Amino acid sequence: MTVSLPEGFDDLQPFAAKWAKATEYERAAERRRSTSEELKEFYDAAFMRLPEILERANRYPLGAIEGSDRHLFHIALSLCEVAPHVEFYKCDPRVPFAFDEQRLMGVHCGTRD
Repeated sequence: MTVSLPEGFDDLQPFAAKWAKATEYERAAERRRSTSEELKEFYDAAFMRLPEILERANRYPLGAIEGSDRHLFHIALSLCEVAPHVEFYKCDPRVPFAFDEQRLMGVHCGTRD
């Protein structure tokens, strides 16, 4: 499946297939599979665009983001997943001094994706 982003966000398109994930579980799994360099590269690119992404998301009623804007919003959610690992954990994709994260699996009820 091709994940397209809205016009004007071409700089984030290289990250879309990897980071535009619909659920927290998918985003966390992608973070764990990533290298430190991949986390930093994504963080640097997405963080600079966050105000524009949120401005665009705010055009929609809560829960009603559609199409390529929905993919863009998922990029922002992935940034939330990655940011602590870049800002606090020196780009370590794991959570330091914690139990194995893969022991937990989030259950999502009533989601559209």
